[in-house]
Amino acid sequence: MIKLVWIAISIVGAAGLGAIALSRGETINSLWIVAAALCLYALSYRFYALWIAAKVLVTDSTRATPAERFDNGRDFTPTNKWVTFGHHFAAIAGPGPLVGPTLAAQFGYLPGTLWILIGSVLGGCVQDMVILFFSTRRDGRSLGQMARDELGPLGGAAALAGTLSIMVILISVLGLVVVNALKHSPWGTSTVAATIPIAVFIGLYMRHLRPGRVLEASLIGVALLLLSVASGGWIDHQPQLRALFNFDAMTLVWLVIGYGFIAAVLPVWLLLAPRDYLSTYMKLGTVVALAVAILVMHPEIRMPAVTRFIDGTGPIFAGKLFPFVFITIACGAISGFHSLISSGTTPKLIANERDIPMIGYGGMMLESFVAIMAMVAATVLDPGVFFAINSPAGLVGHGFEAVSKISSWGFSVTLDEMQTLAHEMGEESLFARTGGAPSLAVGMASIFGNAFGREFLSIWYHFAIMFEAVFILTTLDAGTRVGRFMLQDLLGNFAKPLGNTSWYPSVLLTSAAIVASWGYFLYIGVIDPNGGVNLLWPLFGISNQVLAAIALTVATGILIKSGKAKYAWVTGLPLAWLSFITTSASLEKLTSADARIGFYAAADQLAEKLSLGKLPAAKAEIAPQIIFNLHLDAALTIFFVAVLWVVIFEMLRVSFRKTIGLPVPPLSESPHIPSRLVEDWVRD
Repeated sequence: MIKLVWIAISIVGAAGLGAIALSRGETINSLWIVAAALCLYALSYRFYALWIAAKVLVTDSTRATPAERFDNGRDFTPTNKWVTFGHHFAAIAGPGPLVGPTLAAQFGYLPGTLWILIGSVLGGCVQDMVILFFSTRRDGRSLGQMARDELGPLGGAAALAGTLSIMVILISVLGLVVVNALKHSPWGTSTVAATIPIAVFIGLYMRHLRPGRVLEASLIGVALLLLSVASGGWIDHQPQLRALFNFDAMTLVWLVIGYGFIAAVLPVWLLLAPRDYLSTYMKLGTVVALAVAILVMHPEIRMPAVTRFIDGTGPIFAGKLFPFVFITIACGAISGFHSLISSGTTPKLIANERDIPMIGYGGMMLESFVAIMAMVAATVLDPGVFFAINSPAGLVGHGFEAVSKISSWGFSVTLDEMQTLAHEMGEESLFARTGGAPSLAVGMASIFGNAFGREFLSIWYHFAIMFEAVFILTTLDAGTRVGRFMLQDLLGNFAKPLGNTSWYPSVLLTSAAIVASWGYFLYIGVIDPNGGVNLLWPLFGISNQVLAAIALTVATGILIKSGKAKYAWVTGLPLAWLSFITTSASLEKLTSADARIGFYAAADQLAEKLSLGKLPAAKAEIAPQIIFNLHLDAALTIFFVAVLWVVIFEMLRVSFRKTIGLPVPPLSESPHIPSRLVEDWVRD
């Protein structure tokens, strides 16, 4: 009977993949995409993830984890597997699975959907699980420190410097997206702010008031979370209260910086873990509700399978289908940022190694499903509306000019249609709302409205905007803490006390340093009149994939050193693909003569216009800053790719020496210590 069930799942999944891949010239139903995704996830977890855990990694449920051995009540603390899963998912699920697929929909629904599905089960999920396992076996060490221990001083130094630098860029972009989503949004800001005291209360509740009562605390926390969403809408309609949460961008910058510092220094059980855990309910609840709405309404996918913009002339971002669809989607398929969480906060919380497949592979699988939902929400929109929302005004113009330009591409849209849609969403205008988040919110609101009532469209729209902000902020707080761990690992090589994650002077110093670093880039992005995301997002995509390649390089090296060279293909194949696409994308961003693609080409074009006096006064004033930022992006791209190839060559060198019997750095895996934990987490 069990075999028949899995055969049926395989048939349904194959039929779904066939439908989305082979349909041409007619619309397909979104149910095919959802069915294909769910069947593929079930099959890959049952037959691939568990095989890797049993045969390649060989997890041991009797072995004490770092959370048990180093329990200090702050960073290391054995945590219920569901709370750990909630923290891990909330920490890894940032803007990538929401924004990336939405932007990549300009190529059509097919390329992005296939990359999300195939890339996640063979690459992203594998990376998250193996790095989580190797870090757990190495006292919860960071990715950079593991690289230093396993590959030697050169590869380790390159990985440490590269991962720390990339981390700063990633967090700054996350912060920038949060600020742009919450500025002058009292509803979203008040709701997100309310999650902080709620999390502190639940943390105290589970640790001191009612220890072990996870279900009870969860029900209370979810109730308070839903109340905060409802109260946010009420606050938004009260002029005096609305003013208290109506912040401009710069005020939000300082609030986000302050929150990042506090989240990095407080005990993990007090704020970070319960907040991320409770935020997961909102995330999962929204995603499940979206999936149910799709099952009920089963809307047609209106975007073509492949659009004319695969040639690189896309209005949302320039660049051909290869390699930029892989760079744009990033987190929905594979994300280097996840490896920092898998070697940062999560291995310090895991109580038993048998939970690693569920948390590592399963957490990324769930994020991939979020990306699929985002792709569906974007592509059920009329293509003309999609491009009207996401195309920048500088390219298509405003109002009638914009609809004329977009209609000339073969995607009809009218001014009345856009004005009616904006009114339904409670907005003044939806033209040129670039960045992906607004169009995703419109798509989600449309699906929810058709399923549960169109009279609440404006509520659904603003709820979706708030949902996206919560998604991103939970990644920012965990990322800041992980950045602190990484910096402590690095400084510990020079001054032993600074590497002690339990020594509070080191905690305060390194937290302040990390927050100041990403806070500077966040500040620069916010004051950039042209929008910092436009400059930083391509660098975000490239650096994120470079980081994933570094993580897979370290994992491949550890497998070979552990005498498991025959299994090295598990991480080696996705490594080969990632190193190829990241290097290709980086070369295009550095050498392309197209000013919409190349960093140097854009800087030279702007510099020429400035020298000839062809820029308006306002643009001429900020031009030097934009030119500097473009050159900085180029320099960082060169640095990141150089770091990647140094780490790869060091891994190959160490692996070759191991193969022929020459000395290599010893494995840094901690010795086996039997676990003394009693499994009594859930007593409800």
